[in-house]
Amino acid sequence: MAGSQSGLIQIARREAVLAPVIGVGLLAFVFKAQVFALGAMAGLVVAVLLIVAVVCVSVRVAHHGEVLAAKVGDPYGTMILTLSAVLVEVVILLTIMREASSPTLARDTIFSAVMLDINGILGISALLGGWKFGEQPYNDDSGKTYGAMIMTAMGISMVVPEFVPHAQWHAYSIFTILAMMMLYWVFLRNQIGVHSYFFNYSYSDKKRATDKKPADEPFLPSLIFLIGGIGVVGLLAEVMSGFMSVGLQAISAPLGVAALIVATMSAAPEILTALRAALVNRMQVVINIALGASLSTVILTVPVIEAVALLSDRPVNMAMTPVQTVLAAITLVVAAVNLNDGETNAIEGMTHFVLFATFLMITLLGAAGG
Repeated sequence: MAGSQSGLIQIARREAVLAPVIGVGLLAFVFKAQVFALGAMAGLVVAVLLIVAVVCVSVRVAHHGEVLAAKVGDPYGTMILTLSAVLVEVVILLTIMREASSPTLARDTIFSAVMLDINGILGISALLGGWKFGEQPYNDDSGKTYGAMIMTAMGISMVVPEFVPHAQWHAYSIFTILAMMMLYWVFLRNQIGVHSYFFNYSYSDKKRATDKKPADEPFLPSLIFLIGGIGVVGLLAEVMSGFMSVGLQAISAPLGVAALIVATMSAAPEILTALRAALVNRMQVVINIALGASLSTVILTVPVIEAVALLSDRPVNMAMTPVQTVLAAITLVVAAVNLNDGETNAIEGMTHFVLFATFLMITLLGAAGG
């Protein structure tokens, strides 16, 4: 009895952050009308608080995904990690899409996620790690494989649709779903099977903090909190969407800013993990996070969005704008050149960081969407 009580106390302490987070959500929901009565800027302040709340829950969801992955091992561990991260993004995206009623929000969010992952996470990590260690080694097979898969997935789902007749969108949406499923199945089968060594690198020094497995936490509570956490993310996003829409209108922010916010909330746990890995000379972890997250976002989010469009018989515009296509192409070409020799450095990090800054600029100028 004492042991079970001690276990419950430990669980309560680990999940203590959820109490104020849920409290913020409930207060925002109950006093929504009063907040809006104070003006749009008040709505913006509440939206920021809710964004922080969503990020806190997303971090806990990612943690429990890691615990479950460590418990079950591969191949199911890899699937749990990937699906838990993508589910958070999809739940937030679908909730905000319903509020914003924008046919391009899904496309802009996926594009933002790729720019954030490759140019933001990889760029900043390689820049900081390069300053500290000079050149940081990794397995170049991983960079080549991820790059080819991302380019193929984005080309099929976000470039070719520009040339598909509108009357035939149903057929191409079905094809896109099947193509993404096939790509993911083959990739996952090889990632955890015959080509698993592509995504590993043997370091000669002792293992460090980023190599440690998650704490030895019970399986069932982690499963419950993972599922419950995703549900909480959805509820918070539902409350947040109204405040964010009014707040962004108050400062005349382009719709692309909303897409960037969604992408950042989903990627928050990955950003922290990648930066920690770079600062302890674990660039392979950064490559797997940055490029793996980009691939998962495209290859798993697109089918869900296309399926929702088919079920509702309301097409979504997944074709990237010319400026998005150009920036994505430059990003993937630069990544292919930089990730070709098995080592990153500060110069390569700076090239991606500048591309990320360019993405931020065109987003704030309203040129990234449309």
